[in-house]
Amino acid sequence: MAGVLEVDHVSKAYGDLVALRDMTFEVGKGELFGFVGSNGAGKTTTMRIALGVLIADAGEVRWEGRPVTLETRRRIGYMPEERGLYPRMKIGEQLEYLAQLHGMPAANARNATSYWLGRLGLAQRRGDSVQKLSHGNQQRVQLAAALLHDPEVLVLDEPFSGLDPVAVDVMSEILRERCAAGVPVIFSSHQLDLVERLCDRVGIVRNGEMVACGTVDQLRAGAPARVIVHAPEARIHWADALPGVRAAEYRDDGRTVLELDPAADDQPLLHAALATGPVREFTRYRPNLTELFRGVVRQ
Repeated sequence: MAGVLEVDHVSKAYGDLVALRDMTFEVGKGELFGFVGSNGAGKTTTMRIALGVLIADAGEVRWEGRPVTLETRRRIGYMPEERGLYPRMKIGEQLEYLAQLHGMPAANARNATSYWLGRLGLAQRRGDSVQKLSHGNQQRVQLAAALLHDPEVLVLDEPFSGLDPVAVDVMSEILRERCAAGVPVIFSSHQLDLVERLCDRVGIVRNGEMVACGTVDQLRAGAPARVIVHAPEARIHWADALPGVRAAEYRDDGRTVLELDPAADDQPLLHAALATGPVREFTRYRPNLTELFRGVVRQ
């Protein structure tokens, strides 16, 4: 499967603690895949197994239809959540060294280092040690380290952590560019608004299992329909017994949020609301990724 990273029925346990259970998904050529879940859900473990840092108990990770090997891993760009940098080493020297570990000739490593430091706004900090940088700038250096060797796959663990809005924009632009060049990109993040805005597909992990996967629109299609009603003269609990209503939330501002069965018709709800008096708002509501995530992980 050209250009496809496959995680196929991967499981991992530490004694009685099951970290991953039958984890399965794929990231296609030029696809930006968001990998989300609560702390301890299994995201980092999955990424470390894909990189060969950890060994799976069962299952397999494949790149272009073949099991990932040491040689394959040299073609992957990896950005760990914890810093993988030498704090006292100068930034430029460190990046050149890391590029050469991936097999780049020294001259190419210097050129790539200059390019990415300039692109990430760190050209003037080349001679500084990592420990002199802010958290956000250290994050930029870590991204540069993942990109130096022109990787065929990008695996990024919380790449947006600690970045200011300008740096977020720069990082987003670079990830889109890599995808446009055909590179599969998988990244984890707790910033679900960014995931929703950037990603082609999203995978939601709970307790080591992939429990939902698809585009945001596909995930929305599987979620309960919601309607916001503002009927200021309606009594509390006015909608509890209406057909098709799964749940009703009565807010202090006079609005009611109704969760409906997937096939429910909202017109009887409108008639029932009008029967209570004037209706100032009647809106079909599309849940965002944060709300979809909460609904999935609480099940």
